[in-house]
Amino acid sequence: MAEIRCPHCGEMFQVDETEYAQIVRQVRDAEFRRELEARERSAERERESAVEAALARARQEALADAARKDAEIAQLKARVREGADALALERAQAEKSLAEQLSERERQIAQLEAQIKARESAFDAEKALAVSEATGEQGQRIAELQGDLRAARLEREQTEASLRQQMAEQAQFKDQTIRDREDEIERLRNQRARLSTKLIGETLEQHCETEFNRWRATAFRGAEFHKDNEVVGGSKGDYVFREVDDEGVEVVSIMFEMKNEDDASAASSRHKNADFFKKLDQDRRNKGCEYAVLVSLLEPESELYNAGIVDVSYAYDKMYVIRPQFFIPMITLLRNAAENSHAYRRELAEVRQQNLDITHFEDALEDFKEKFGKNYETASRKFQAAIDEIDKTISHLQKVKENLTSSENQLRLANKKADELTIRKLTWKNPTMREKFNEARAASEAAGEAVEPDAVE
Repeated sequence: MAEIRCPHCGEMFQVDETEYAQIVRQVRDAEFRRELEARERSAERERESAVEAALARARQEALADAARKDAEIAQLKARVREGADALALERAQAEKSLAEQLSERERQIAQLEAQIKARESAFDAEKALAVSEATGEQGQRIAELQGDLRAARLEREQTEASLRQQMAEQAQFKDQTIRDREDEIERLRNQRARLSTKLIGETLEQHCETEFNRWRATAFRGAEFHKDNEVVGGSKGDYVFREVDDEGVEVVSIMFEMKNEDDASAASSRHKNADFFKKLDQDRRNKGCEYAVLVSLLEPESELYNAGIVDVSYAYDKMYVIRPQFFIPMITLLRNAAENSHAYRRELAEVRQQNLDITHFEDALEDFKEKFGKNYETASRKFQAAIDEIDKTISHLQKVKENLTSSENQLRLANKKADELTIRKLTWKNPTMREKFNEARAASEAAGEAVEPDAVE
């Protein structure tokens, strides 16, 4: 027996070994539960901090990539503006040069025309007198001047045509350069919006499955990634990722949902990522997964979802939205975050197994006690029944004994009465019989027979 003092009232009371063991077990279980809950909270905080740090790194990388893409776009725009300015400057210079050349040609033509007019006015008076002379030397000179004028005009036209052709070629080259740079800008914009996702000839689910299979042999040897075909509550996800260690303790589990949409669909009928959050969260809970991830190509123009990994746990617990190229990095981030708390999970599993063993032992002990109690009650009941039957038998034998004793007493009394019986008693108050006996006695005496004295009394 052990004595225990109550901490509230100070009263001393005694408990046996069984009660003391139960009290110790209760205190131990309470301390164990508090320590276990503290460790679970610590592991949960470490896991959440690791996930947040990984998400912060992913966001920083995504923002750095977006900034780099913006810088490239700005450089290309600057180059386009520089090319446009250079083209405008070259065009202005060519136009200026062409104008100067044209003005020079026009000046030369004007000089030639002035000379021709001067020659014509000088020889108008002598035209009639010196027709033959004028027809000879002056006419030849005029013809030469007119030929030079036509040659100058032809050369000017050729020069203008050549300059126009050069300007057209330069403009075409500049336009092609501008178009190429605009196409490059548009390609970069599409690359930023789509985040370089190439799903040519395959669906989004096939793309993710192919990506996982490419990395399975090197990074996910102990993991499984399978199609979710089990319908629970009228709903099921797309894929389930699970990874366990060699002892069967779960490291991480993820429910995946893949969503894609045709770009040609009407804008009014297009879905949003938030339309699938509730179903994904329900599927995660139905299949007992720790995380939920939506791999989506919806809302391609959204800067929020194009930034990289989006944490939507403010609406649904442990849920993320990613673009397809973050599929493998997301699994890696969540698994690395879970590795920090894996030791606590293993220890927790071991403690739970020990607690389960203790519970099984206690259950077995209670079962033994219960069965032993039932057997004891059955044996006690049968023993009591046997005692009752013995008591009944004893009572019956006692009655037989009493009957036998009473019969013996009656026989004794009867024997006593038989011994006390005499002729005198028989003939008491019976004169007839007494007379008969007297006559018989007299006859006997007469015959000489001896009669006992008591016989005649």
